[in-house]
Amino acid sequence: MPFPSIDPVFLRLGPLQFRWYGLMYVLGFILSYFIIRSEVRRKKLELDAEGIADLIFSMAVGVVLGGRLGYVLFYDLAAYLARPLKIFYIWEGGMSFHGGMLGVAVAAIWFARSRKLPLLQLADLAALAAPVGLGLGRIGNFINGELYGRPTDLPWGIIFPEGGPLPRHPSQLYEAFLEGLVLFFVVRWCARRIPVNGAAMAAFLAGYGLFRFFVELFRQPDSQLGLFWGFFSMGQLLSLPLFVCGVGLLWWLWRKK
Repeated sequence: MPFPSIDPVFLRLGPLQFRWYGLMYVLGFILSYFIIRSEVRRKKLELDAEGIADLIFSMAVGVVLGGRLGYVLFYDLAAYLARPLKIFYIWEGGMSFHGGMLGVAVAAIWFARSRKLPLLQLADLAALAAPVGLGLGRIGNFINGELYGRPTDLPWGIIFPEGGPLPRHPSQLYEAFLEGLVLFFVVRWCARRIPVNGAAMAAFLAGYGLFRFFVELFRQPDSQLGLFWGFFSMGQLLSLPLFVCGVGLLWWLWRKK
């Protein structure tokens, strides 16, 4: 299948360019606000509209800073040590989910302490909203023609502009479906089946770790890293601990319930 001709820039105003990928981030944060507000009202938590907006802003900062630093540390440290100023060239791409998650964790800890709120409650709110942003972000990756999959002879293989002449797995769409849509409902279901603080966070960790590990089997490994021991990608090595911790925490919470 040919790659759909989608201009990564959806709006141009003189020298300014507005990209679909950036728009997906914005939409993700907006939808997260409404998801978190709905959950706050359902659980009658002590967090008003201004507090929710501040929480979203804190998480947004954590996602961007953590995501960028995570990419630098996990995926291409040598290149950035050689040219440190390129760390700030965010427009050239290079964001890591695992780094973004650590950034959100730091932001949540700071927010919980500053507002004197239970940390696990805030973690659950973030976990319920995160799949929406993940799904939209992967759609943005697809529009950009980046993070494509390994070569395939399946009928839905796509010839990506930067991926050479061979059709490849549209792994961005696999991730959008599993880490976005499916994970969203899994986390909500677990949060209601195990109505204790931390259940949504545990379900998110386990679900994301499992889905990311699986999709990495079809995703093209990072050229500068390749595969470790001939099989594991960096994404798999970073996701496996998330799955183990999430399953362990879910089991402990289920027994506690």
